[in-house]
Amino acid sequence: MNHVGHRPIVGGLLGIHALTSLHAGSGAALGTVDLPIQREQQNSWPTIPGSALKGILRDAGREETIKAGRQPNRDSADSDPNILALFGASKKHANTLDESAGALAITDARLLAFPIRSLKGAFAWVTCAAALSRLSRDLMLVGRSVPGIEIANPPCDFHAIVAADSPLLIDGKYLQLDDETYERIDASPSSVGNWIGAALLPELPEYVSTTARLAKHLVVVSDSDFTHIAKYSTEVTARIGLNYETKTVKDGALFYQEFVPTEAIFYSVALVNDSRLTNKDPANKKQPAMELLKYFADRICASNILQIGGDETTGKGLCSIRLWIGDQT
Repeated sequence: MNHVGHRPIVGGLLGIHALTSLHAGSGAALGTVDLPIQREQQNSWPTIPGSALKGILRDAGREETIKAGRQPNRDSADSDPNILALFGASKKHANTLDESAGALAITDARLLAFPIRSLKGAFAWVTCAAALSRLSRDLMLVGRSVPGIEIANPPCDFHAIVAADSPLLIDGKYLQLDDETYERIDASPSSVGNWIGAALLPELPEYVSTTARLAKHLVVVSDSDFTHIAKYSTEVTARIGLNYETKTVKDGALFYQEFVPTEAIFYSVALVNDSRLTNKDPANKKQPAMELLKYFADRICASNILQIGGDETTGKGLCSIRLWIGDQT
């Protein structure tokens, strides 16, 4: 348990695995793509805003309270003591319920492994030393340390760290990722892949093969190669609207939309404080951080599947989630 000032904080990492292409839009076109995804300013890596994640998780919490029979509908679910303590009062109920801030803090989701096509083995998950170093620092935020996460000797450009028995390898020495050739260096990222699979992917029978695959298909490239891949290997799809009578494209109805590809792995840092409720409603007791974290992990994140970003009705943005909290007590 960490402390900020005199407030105890607990938390974990929320693993996010894209099951379908994902569009967390930036809302502004800066180039030829009309609807680009959001990216981090300093490195252009794709990201998912924490504000969007928090809203999605709040909605999952509402659904959980209804399924559990504690509240009859979505409107009343907003006043559920656990939802109120974790997320705070909604704007609709701000004047009638406790106006204290919620106890849950969610960071923007950070890209950890990006999928890219491979000449052998179908596709690879690519990461880099900078992404793994940041993961190590983020683990510190939740009071955890995982040995072996960071890469002591990062590869230089067009070189890669990959398991010696990886099905991605050509003649045991090279990888062909997208249109570039990478030379394998004598090291293995299997321990990193094993931890990511065990901690950030769901503990479900359907994920056993995916977790095993990750260890052999994880590739560590240089920071600059990873940035290039994350910037230029997203999906860009042409979208059109047709004139019903002529079956031709309507004027102004052709546009291009960017997506993070299926199989991308993100994570977000989730921090939980003690409840900040002021007990305006006597039924809302002050809950400790660990009690709220347990509710968040066992009831809200247990749904395993969330829809993130736009284009829900065309099946985009379906993601599996897993909240890893280690052995916090």
